[in-house]
Amino acid sequence: QVQLAESGGGLVQAGGSRRLSCAASGRTLSFYSMGWFRQAPGKGRELVVGIRMSDGSAYYKPNYEGRFTISSDESKNALSLYLQMNNLEPEDTAVYYCAASRDSNAYTGQRDFEYWGQGTPVTVAT
Repeated sequence: QVQLAESGGGLVQAGGSRRLSCAASGRTLSFYSMGWFRQAPGKGRELVVGIRMSDGSAYYKPNYEGRFTISSDESKNALSLYLQMNNLEPEDTAVYYCAASRDSNAYTGQRDFEYWGQGTPVTVAT
């Protein structure tokens, strides 16, 4: 059983920073891609950044590169994914989701992710 649990969301002032975390449990060795998605109010869910777990290659959607940074931490019994968000704007207000896939090509968003967390909301105030 795979579980992804996001944390770190909340209210932040425009121009501020926030770090989101995703704790993965279960058959994490089968994860070849992981990523962060977001869904803004009234909009569809979109890829923010994906990472290929084998070599750490990251794919950022153009709007986020330079402001957002993905990282991962794998220890013996735990896998965590992080999203550092800087210089936040009100337009970044959204629910942020952690996702994982057994497909090594999913990290670019060209393939579907199979596993999803419940999401953590981020609100950026002016």
